[in-house]
Amino acid sequence: MTHVEILDAARGRAGGYKVDVSRGERIGRVSSEWFSRPADERYLSLSDLYAAVYGRTERSRTRTVESAAIWVDASRDDAERLALMLPGSDAPIAPTHWSFGQLAGLVGAPSAYLRQLPAPLAGINLQYGLTSHRAEQVKTLEIEDGRVELRAVTGPDYGRIFDHELVSAVQRIAGNGTGDTRWKVPGVLDWSTGIYNPRVDITQDTTTLYASDRDVFLFLVDDLNPIEAGRLPDGSPDLYFRGFYCWNSEVGAKTLGMASFYLRAVCQNRNLWGVEDFEEITIRHSKYAASRFAHEAAPALTRFANSSPLPFVNGIRAAREMIVARSDEDRSDFLRKRGFSKAETAKIIETVMAEEGRKPESVFDFVQGITAVARDKTQQDARLDLEARAKKLLDRAA
Repeated sequence: MTHVEILDAARGRAGGYKVDVSRGERIGRVSSEWFSRPADERYLSLSDLYAAVYGRTERSRTRTVESAAIWVDASRDDAERLALMLPGSDAPIAPTHWSFGQLAGLVGAPSAYLRQLPAPLAGINLQYGLTSHRAEQVKTLEIEDGRVELRAVTGPDYGRIFDHELVSAVQRIAGNGTGDTRWKVPGVLDWSTGIYNPRVDITQDTTTLYASDRDVFLFLVDDLNPIEAGRLPDGSPDLYFRGFYCWNSEVGAKTLGMASFYLRAVCQNRNLWGVEDFEEITIRHSKYAASRFAHEAAPALTRFANSSPLPFVNGIRAAREMIVARSDEDRSDFLRKRGFSKAETAKIIETVMAEEGRKPESVFDFVQGITAVARDKTQQDARLDLEARAKKLLDRAA
């Protein structure tokens, strides 16, 4: 059996295959999205997702206006009503919760405080901030859907990348995201058997395609084509598959970004297990963001989607073959020289002993021990630090 192939022989019950999720990193980013999304933010295909985010762009317009020319309209008869009159508009525009916060932030007003005030008082404070706004100009994103709403207010140099542009870039490599290409919504790990089943119906409970009025988030995998990268202690293949997730906010709620990686499984609540070779890029919505997306982010996603897994497999093999410690003294020296404390060193070696049934010898052994210890860290900064140090070791061995 070669190092890179579709491993029909490794497939188990229900068309799945056996995986070892005790190795590598656990990443909870997708799970956090999965937990927080209501039903109306979940989509069952990329075409449905694209239609939703493109449709709102079609109903939207962007323009730059003088901040001093914005008139705050607040009614004494309705303490909850506050609207804006923008230059060139015939009717008042209602700010969303998000854009109101952005507007308050731009003029240096505390949005939480303003929201507690009656509309006339909040309007007076906001009007004063707008007329004395030093930057003088703001960029608006307005949408008409029964009534005109102000979706976003940013500085004039904000480089907007629309959500549909990201979804379209993903569609070019993933089709509908439902299995019409190799890239699809992930399957589910059966914890009772250790079998990962890639063939699971896409429902609102299993989908990983999300969009709200503020953002879009997508997670897809190539889990019908597992890759062998070495062997487990029992002699069975250590199986991985490729995955990526990406995100964006056209209203300024977050950056545009994408992450690519190899992983061993996805569980029902969408935690990623056994992750290796995690790479992430982000693009701020600055003046040249659209150009950077076109020339950096989208091509990077395409390269990963079409790339051979050979470099990854060879890197894992090199790390497995690079023996760096044959004695207890070697093991301690190897870790201590790389900045690990005495307690961390003991914990890493102990963890490898418990999970592998032997003491660490290769770079790969130490990397697995470090990432296993990182999984138990409750503080995110400490966990990320350990995972970064493990990746640095692995990269040097490749």
